[in-house]
Amino acid sequence: MPRFTVAALYKFTPLDGLDTLQARLKQVGEANEITGTLLLAAEGINGTIAGTADGIAAMLGAIRTLPGCGDLEHKESWAEAQPFLRLKVRLKREIVTMGIPGVDPNQLVGSYIDPSEWNELITAPDVVTIDTRNDYEVRIGQFEGAVNPQTVSFREFPEWFRNFRQGRPNARVAMYCTGGIRCEKATSFVKAEGIDEVFHLKGGILKYLETVPAEESLWRGECFVFDRRVAVGHGLEPGTHTLCHACREPLGPEDLRSDHFVPGVSCPHCHDRFSAEDRARFAERHKQALLAARRGEKHLGRVYEDEAPETGSETGSETGSEAG
Repeated sequence: MPRFTVAALYKFTPLDGLDTLQARLKQVGEANEITGTLLLAAEGINGTIAGTADGIAAMLGAIRTLPGCGDLEHKESWAEAQPFLRLKVRLKREIVTMGIPGVDPNQLVGSYIDPSEWNELITAPDVVTIDTRNDYEVRIGQFEGAVNPQTVSFREFPEWFRNFRQGRPNARVAMYCTGGIRCEKATSFVKAEGIDEVFHLKGGILKYLETVPAEESLWRGECFVFDRRVAVGHGLEPGTHTLCHACREPLGPEDLRSDHFVPGVSCPHCHDRFSAEDRARFAERHKQALLAARRGEKHLGRVYEDEAPETGSETGSETGSEAG
């Protein structure tokens, strides 16, 4: 099977005429058989897309013609199977939702730290390292010694940080996320809160795993991604996790051995959250998905759809997402 190129991207840049930009990108994407999700807002663009190498090159070329996107950087990885069902180009109020008016990385942002310098920073005694991702992402992997805010949504981060800083008022702050977008917005918020020395990992975890040798790495576990690969490891190789199609929690090998794991129906994280009627419905949906797969067809049930990124993008739903 051919390998699909997966490109994660984001750029904070002022954009207007969003309807026109949306139509243009959708046209280019469909012409090049691109799948995935792109989010457009007045503050910029964010997304994770997949396709052939030539198709991705054409799509990135179109994106780089947008105002302020000429120097847009992206992160590439690969998948043996198409990781998304279709292309979605959506208009949003924010390309990653924090919900705090006035937070603008185009005006105020922390200092970028290259992956090659990240280990030295986060091992300094006066630095507190904060994972800005959501709890289900942190559960399968994080940097050694990092603080987990245990948030369910990025909207919860501001309140969490305001409480947290009371115990570490003078610390230097290092932040990271999957691809860079959430921690870039988080640093903008933290600096606006009066913290001067704020840093974030350039290119996020994905760039770190791509460029830092495993033997030198301070990363522990796997990195959740918002497509059908579910997780990647060092070198951006596909990881060992799969996804529960009932609750969308990432599942490791130990979860799959649990008595509470029933494919398509339940897992150790959600076995007591749903009614018997729900589980019966999930079982039927799973059956139909398997039948569609055997016929070589796509199953378009909601839970089986991609709900991509925080990947640049962290473009997924609030309950399941970053890419950037």
